[in-house]
Amino acid sequence: MKVVVAGGSGSLGRRLCQDLAATGHEVVVLTRRVRPGPFRQVVWDGRTVGPWSVELEGSAVVNLAGELVDRRPTPANVALLTSSRVEPTHALVEASRTLDRPVPVWVQASTLAIYGDAGDAVLDESAPPADEPPQMTSVAKAWEAAVGGARADRVVVLRTGIVLDRDTPALDRLWSLARWGVGGRVGPGTQWVSWIHIDDWLAIVRGLLEPGGPALDGVVHATGPRPVRNAELMAALRRSVGRPAAPPTPRVLVRMGAVLLRTDPALALTGRRALPAKLLGAGFEFRHPDLDAALADLRGRPDAR
Repeated sequence: MKVVVAGGSGSLGRRLCQDLAATGHEVVVLTRRVRPGPFRQVVWDGRTVGPWSVELEGSAVVNLAGELVDRRPTPANVALLTSSRVEPTHALVEASRTLDRPVPVWVQASTLAIYGDAGDAVLDESAPPADEPPQMTSVAKAWEAAVGGARADRVVVLRTGIVLDRDTPALDRLWSLARWGVGGRVGPGTQWVSWIHIDDWLAIVRGLLEPGGPALDGVVHATGPRPVRNAELMAALRRSVGRPAAPPTPRVLVRMGAVLLRTDPALALTGRRALPAKLLGAGFEFRHPDLDAALADLRGRPDAR
């Protein structure tokens, strides 16, 4: 199968392109700037339909385009996070309407952060989006709405949890905290963390694209079957690097530290207890359902970069 990937230069995009190529698919990356790499790259501006649109003919589409969320939740940054997702999606949708045939499968990235701070509620794909905080929920809702009208036989909106992978900002920061001896619970420690090992995330996307995989559509949760509380996550991270118990980080210190690191404290202080109900119902088997084993597997791997 030919697969066109928008956002293929990001950490998830690179891993996905490698995985798809290794399993025999032809990969085409839409990019604003051609970089050295093993995949064919086609230049686009991420906003308007251009000559690149011919690549969609007969191809599956994976849209991962969007700026990293690890930034302060200022109005300007919220606008950037929104436009960096909505504009490329609109361009892809408009291009799909020029095709002779619909895109066979369209995998549209989204995020479990669309549920905001959901407390202890167990969330499956039928759960309604929240309204706060806007840097999470409004960005995600606009992102998902932008794919409406795509000319595709099947559209999957993939709401992904925290993807655990070597050499990615999320896991690197968490492991660093644990190694530095400040890997205690963050804030109350009761907030839920929905996580997934990179191998399982790749298998989900690959399965959605390939004939014989789960023929799902609409919203699908790409997250592991065993979410954990923040205190459990931090304890598992400490175990994975051989560090003892550490003092908790109070909310006020989280907020102060977020200013210094130019990040969003809500990334650490909010939580979602999401389950992959559709995938489990379709018989998908997770290779890494247990957090300790997943972290041990990643620690034992060579650097991904």
